[in-house]
Amino acid sequence: MISVSVNNEVKQCDDSRELSELLREWGFECEKIAVAINGDFVPRSQYSACQLKAGDQLDVLAPVQGG
Repeated sequence: MISVSVNNEVKQCDDSRELSELLREWGFECEKIAVAINGDFVPRSQYSACQLKAGDQLDVLAPVQGG
């Protein structure tokens, strides 16, 4: 298990799991968010290939609606 920061909240996860799996487990809908790892944007097409490392910092952003 490793520790990562998701929107400034520490989460524990298995480093062998794909980012797409972890996002679903943490309650995010992959189609409706943008993700940056350590400040670098990750294209949605790479969520399945992306694996996290201990200490990674994720910023998960959802679109804001309003007017």
